[in-house]
Amino acid sequence: MEKQPLPTDDAKTEDNGYADEESQEAPPESAARAGWNSKVEYFLAQVGFSVGLGNVWRFPYLCHQNGGGAFLLLYVLLMLVMGIPLFFLELAAGQAIRQGSIGVWTYISPRLSGIGYSSCVVCFFVALYYNVILAWSLFYLGNSFQYPLPWSQCPEQGNVTVKECEMSSPTSYFWYRKALDITDSINDTGSFNLYIVCCLLVAWTIVCLGMFKGIKTSVKVMYFSSIFPYVVLFCFLVRGLMLEGALEGITFMFYPKLEIWADLQVWRQAATQVFFALGLGFGSIIAYSSYNPKNNNCHRDAFTVSAINFLTSVLATLVVFAVLGFRAKGKVLECVASGYMKENWMPHFNYSVPSSVDVEDYRTWFSQYGKHIPGNLTDCDLEQELKKGVEGTGLAFITFTEAMSLLPGSPFWSALFFLMLLNLGLSTMFGTMEGILTPLTDRFKSLANKKTKLTIFSCIVGFLIGLLFTQHCGNYFVTMFDDYSATLPLIIVVVFETFSVSWLYGADRFLDDIEGMLGWRPSVVYKYLWKYICLLAMLGLLLATTIRMFITRPTYMAWNQDKASEEHLEYPGWALAVLALLIIFAMMPVPVGLVHALLRERTTMVSTDDKYVSPMTDMSELDQRNGASGSFS
Repeated sequence: MEKQPLPTDDAKTEDNGYADEESQEAPPESAARAGWNSKVEYFLAQVGFSVGLGNVWRFPYLCHQNGGGAFLLLYVLLMLVMGIPLFFLELAAGQAIRQGSIGVWTYISPRLSGIGYSSCVVCFFVALYYNVILAWSLFYLGNSFQYPLPWSQCPEQGNVTVKECEMSSPTSYFWYRKALDITDSINDTGSFNLYIVCCLLVAWTIVCLGMFKGIKTSVKVMYFSSIFPYVVLFCFLVRGLMLEGALEGITFMFYPKLEIWADLQVWRQAATQVFFALGLGFGSIIAYSSYNPKNNNCHRDAFTVSAINFLTSVLATLVVFAVLGFRAKGKVLECVASGYMKENWMPHFNYSVPSSVDVEDYRTWFSQYGKHIPGNLTDCDLEQELKKGVEGTGLAFITFTEAMSLLPGSPFWSALFFLMLLNLGLSTMFGTMEGILTPLTDRFKSLANKKTKLTIFSCIVGFLIGLLFTQHCGNYFVTMFDDYSATLPLIIVVVFETFSVSWLYGADRFLDDIEGMLGWRPSVVYKYLWKYICLLAMLGLLLATTIRMFITRPTYMAWNQDKASEEHLEYPGWALAVLALLIIFAMMPVPVGLVHALLRERTTMVSTDDKYVSPMTDMSELDQRNGASGSFS
């Protein structure tokens, strides 16, 4: 039986394989699918999606907490043996089949269609809370055009400083009380925060306007949103290196602690970061690569995009710890200044000029004589200061904002920083939404002709559900979704993807198809990486994540208004039920798709030579019957 042909590129294409504007408008089915105008557009889209907020606030934190330079080496190792091969797998599958995630896995076998639907569900969960972070960035961006910055000093009621601010810090107070107006726990819902509601509406409007005509409009926005963050990071790097304490921060950051490699938790965190840094499992990589011409060198793209992603993380880490080193040095010098008791206690220090005192000299003196001095004298440890508040939103909206408020021209640097966060988030949001819209429009032809309406409808639904995160307890729900709605489901999705291609479809067969597509055969090393190394690594990561969830009761960071400090609280029972439902709902399409395919097979049995042939006996026969081909070439 003859195999169904793959969708072919439009005959009217330029020599480089990328469609020009006129050919993209052509009505025939082969040309109906949009295409990138150039390789630059494609790169901007892939890099913009993979490089996101996590590069700025999660990678530096993990690198700092897990051995500095040693973590970098471990990250590169896992990127080479796990990240790039899986990234290449998704790129090749999307480019060969020219469908979104639903179409790709249905194409390989109808039994696998649920994998694509699960990717869409996870993308939707991520889009819901990710856009709230953009709303926060918009709120801070709007407040950056003031001098002095509203978070640079504590407000006063009458002539008395607000107690909550005095007990914490101006930046913590502004974040928790002015921006979020947060409750003490997730049980206290509170009303809606109108400022954040308005910012969320603006964020979803920007996303909708940038995507309402698909990649034709989103890629135009990406010319700015993908490039601008690099301009800002380089500006911050140059400015940061000129600050006092920057060298200490960077040195502390990259000092290798190789003993950390013995900790399995570090391996788990490094593997998880590789996994999420590249955006594996979302379906966005598949969606973007599906708009490429068939002869595009996706193997080279996998290495190039991964390298850019890694180098961006390193650049962001340099910037973060140069600025945090400046902040920490200032804190330590304040500590040294407050530690001076009497001149006769420290005759060799010029206590009138604290900045002239070497911190190590002070700490050496403190270790010898500090215990014998009356009063509240403290050890001024630069390392301990660098460890404070360097993760997630705490880094962006508390620690980094505090450091920027100390810079000359602080409103300018603040506006630049939050504009960078906004653009990083937008390019990732475009990719996330594409991971929802492309598979649905490819799978359901009735939606393909109404993609603009579908985009607008999706954004409206996203905004309405996103109101959950604009309550006064909304930050706790953002943490819940970020920690649990995507992590476990995405790992499971990638495990299914890898197993499906390397074992069910066949790694050799997949490499044959790539050879037919590119004109040369990738190394056989990929076969063993996909079949064994990557699959076992993902199963190990899945097992470690699951065990950790069951051994340690999930907690979240709450703000206690009376104590004016953060504290870890356990999720209540109803919140744990929500966590479980999020994970179950995200993974439900996989078994549902399998059962649906099996039922269809039983009702429409295939006969060959008066014998029943099961789908696993002859996958190509089954794929033809279900309108799919058993080969990519």
